[in-house]
Amino acid sequence: MAFIKYLLILLSVVFTHAIYALQPDVLLAKVYDESKHGNIENYLVSEKFDGVRAIWTGDKFVTRKGNAINAPSWFTEALPQVWLDGELWIKRNNFARVSGIVRTKIPNNHDWQSVAYQVFDMPDPSIPFSTRYQNYSQLVEKLNLPHIKAVKQHSFNSLQSLTSYFKGLTTQGAEGVMLHLASAKYKSGRSDALLKLKPYLDAEAVVIEHLPGKGKYQGMLGAIKVKTSDGQEFKIGTGFSDVQRKSPPLIGSTVTYRYHGLTKNGLPRFASFLRVREPL
Repeated sequence: MAFIKYLLILLSVVFTHAIYALQPDVLLAKVYDESKHGNIENYLVSEKFDGVRAIWTGDKFVTRKGNAINAPSWFTEALPQVWLDGELWIKRNNFARVSGIVRTKIPNNHDWQSVAYQVFDMPDPSIPFSTRYQNYSQLVEKLNLPHIKAVKQHSFNSLQSLTSYFKGLTTQGAEGVMLHLASAKYKSGRSDALLKLKPYLDAEAVVIEHLPGKGKYQGMLGAIKVKTSDGQEFKIGTGFSDVQRKSPPLIGSTVTYRYHGLTKNGLPRFASFLRVREPL
């Protein structure tokens, strides 16, 4: 019995290591701060797509966490044996739909017809992003496939120009913009080389309690109490549909919320429910 127990523990360790070994090293964005990142002309700017981050490893798609994405063979068969980074996307404000399609174990060809792979990087630690942008643009152009697209990058020489571009996109429903330092070589982890600018901030927290509603929400959810990764607890009472109030996010589930800065106590200001974070 002791030997069997030891064997099971050993297999568990090996299996766990194998899972985490598959997790790709990717570049992650920090939040744009005008006071810190004022030299706009140093950045290439593109739309931020509200889809599912997908890394093409050269033979398959995986998520940021290293989980396999089961795309149809016709979707991937022409992709080259190089590392690509991008977003599986349908259109603005369609995150729930594309997330559902991507999480399906057996891909539905009809559903995947609406999905495009928006390539925004071709990682190479030896060259700057400005060159990588040229490389992935030329690659996508050569592939000439309707579902593989190169994310267009823009240059601006003033904050006013960036603001105008940002407002133009967000008023049409875009999630925001990404600023990529043109001279930066590829390096994994959260970095000033990649910045995100959104009309609001968002973050994640775990649901720890359901609070009952009052008045018109009698008998339904009034608010959820959540806990962040650094131990902060607060309530979120807005952003829910009536359907969600009748069937609220499960205790223990992770939710994404939006907010507008922090209070003097360091808590999210005007926190509003955005969505349940589905595991990918």
